[in-house]
Amino acid sequence: MTGTKFFESVDDVEARLAETGYLASEAVATTVFLADVLGKPLLIEGPAGVGKTELAKAVAQASGSRLVRLQCYEGVDESRALYEWNHAKQLLRITAGRDETWDDARTDIFSEEFLLARPLLTAIKGDEPTVLLIDETDKADVEIEGLLLEVLGDFQITVPELGTIKATRPPFVVLTSNATRELSEALRRRCLFLHIGFPDAELEQRIVRLKVPGLDDTVAESLVKVITALRAMELRKAPSVAETIDWARTLLALGADKLSDDVVRASLGVILKHQDDVLKAGARLELDQP
Repeated sequence: MTGTKFFESVDDVEARLAETGYLASEAVATTVFLADVLGKPLLIEGPAGVGKTELAKAVAQASGSRLVRLQCYEGVDESRALYEWNHAKQLLRITAGRDETWDDARTDIFSEEFLLARPLLTAIKGDEPTVLLIDETDKADVEIEGLLLEVLGDFQITVPELGTIKATRPPFVVLTSNATRELSEALRRRCLFLHIGFPDAELEQRIVRLKVPGLDDTVAESLVKVITALRAMELRKAPSVAETIDWARTLLALGADKLSDDVVRASLGVILKHQDDVLKAGARLELDQP
């Protein structure tokens, strides 16, 4: 059971991700390369909006792979994550074969023809290059982690009525977590770990210039300084990289050639999502000082 490796080196990861518009730090590129070479799932933790999900999408785009996504949420279960039987089709098949024995019917209706593959099984069964994204794993109930262990450890899924379905071409697996709850040690043990935090100012400026090429360089630099200052405050939700990009696009749309107090205060709602954060930032920012 071997899969085609996507990348040749750490530099190859950086270059090919950059071609998709994802600027990866050396630490990110190195971990992606190791996950690829070792054939291990990659667990990415960090604040919302720092590019965890986008990294999985970028890997899929850079490698020419299909992206299969399982979006986790409270209450997601086996039928949404792994598979379920097509009961309506099974009933029609049973009705059509009224004269046959139950043993004959059972053999037929519990075959792959009547199986509805959900994201995990879809990724395992595929014979094309695949990136499996298990997004916001921490939002799912603890029980869902038990369903993931067989997939993450052996790249296979056991269907009691059919047996074990093994991957002929293991997917590149990315799990993301905002760390709203602690994931189990059993799950962590099967993965390589990567923490993505907020980028440093230099990298964030590069990201802004790449994503919003029409923005003046001086405005981009000032914008990142303000974002850095906001993240240093005790806010309910610090601005993410995604919100930095949104703010840059906002300033471009407004035709702002500098970050004046008026422009910043009028557009704080783009980067801050709680009124008490807006009030706190408005009171503490001193943008006119050198």
